[in-house]
Order: sequence, then structure tokens, then C-alpha cells
Amino acid sequence: MALPGYYHTLAPFRESFQTGTPILTYHKLGPRPFGVRLKGLYVSEKLFAQQLAELRAAGFITPPFAEMIQPATSAVPRIALTFDDGFSNVLRHGLAPLTRYQFRAIQFLVADLLGKTNEWDARSGEAREALMDASQIRDWLAAGHEIGSHTLTHPHLTRLSPNVAREEIFASKKKLEDLFGRPVEHFCYPYGDYNEAVRELVAEAGYRTACTTVSGVNLPTENPLELKRHTARYQSLSLKNLWSRLRLRP
Repeated sequence: MALPGYYHTLAPFRESFQTGTPILTYHKLGPRPFGVRLKGLYVSEKLFAQQLAELRAAGFITPPFAEMIQPATSAVPRIALTFDDGFSNVLRHGLAPLTRYQFRAIQFLVADLLGKTNEWDARSGEAREALMDASQIRDWLAAGHEIGSHTLTHPHLTRLSPNVAREEIFASKKKLEDLFGRPVEHFCYPYGDYNEAVRELVAEAGYRTACTTVSGVNLPTENPLELKRHTARYQSLSLKNLWSRLRLRP
């Protein structure tokens, strides 16, 4: 049976998750403001907590992100929780559920836009949302979570000249390391946009992993610079899902 296009609940993914290491992608947590175009990028705090509770009940753990590319040393199921862009609503609505269910997560930050807004989205008409500033990121780190790079400005890397792409990849790493005093070893391709040349720049910069937007579970043979992820979101109210809900009502 084909897997759903998005992750909403564990049940349809349980068997698949046993075959490798799954990674979930989130963007924004909390209520959706008026005028949002990409509604699916918001997950309510209630749903996020439900998803974490379900994973905890199934025995999942979240080791440090670097361990996700290493062979498992036990039968305990592993999963990674990733947040793209560094939105401040993740700190506001996500820190308490993550603490409650004893999970760690990683935020991929847009290094030149800390404390600003999602300018790359706003240019296409998306609602503006605040990004975490340095103080909020330190709170995130102090709670036991991790950070990675999402470039300097969130561009389509394959559309840039090699020199500009290099600057986005290399300089974002250095800027975050200098600001927060810790190695930044993990990268995420904005828009999932990369090619072999971009991947080689990521490797040259010294990143240990890089995340894509390709759906799937990561096998031990996976290229660590092409990690697959499932996007987490609310359940779509398609006609099929609506009919299923109506059938389940008492």
C-alpha cells in the first residue's frame, strides 16, 4: 500500500519506519495567521504534541543528529525531528511538548536573517513570520536541541553562480559557529534544491549531513548528504479523508 504524501500519524508509516531511519520535517508551529498561502506548513501545538506522544508510546528516541547516519547499536527505534528556517513560533509552541516527551530536535537556520522575517516567502506573497533571534536560539540550545545551516538567505542554490553558492554554504556555517560557539555540522538545502555541484560544495565546507525534501526512510547505505525526510502536517480534508471521518463517526 502506498504511503500518504504527508506524515500525520504513525499508523501508516509504522512498518516503513522499521526498515531504516526516518526523519520528519516541520516548519511552523501554532495557529495560522490570516493570509497564509502555504497552510500545510503550520502544525498546531496540539497536533504536534499528539504526534510526539504517539512516537514516545511506540518507543522512539531522538539521538544527536550526527548519530542518524551511523548504524543502529540497539533495537530501539530512532527518529529525527527537523525544523526548517528557524521560526520563533517553534520555540513558543514546540519547546514544552519536546521537553514533555523527551525528544530533541534540530533547527536549520537562515544565518543572515536571524531575528528578522521570512523574506524569501514574503516576496511571493506569503504572510510574514518572525525568525528566532540569537537570544532565542541560545534558549533553544540550552534546552538540549541542535542547530544547522539553511544558507545565508534561503536561495535556490542551483540558480546561483558557483561562487555565490559557495558563499551561501560556507559563510552561513562560519557565521553560526562564530555566533554560538559550537560546530555546525548539518545542512539543509533550501527548497530541496541541489545538484551534484551543490552537494560537493556542502561536502567541501565540512558538513557531515544534508537534508533534502525527498520523501522516504534512510537506509544504512544512504548518502549522508542526501538524507530523505517526511513532511509532517495536519491531515488533509480531501473528499477521501472526509468520507473516512464520516464513516468512523458513531
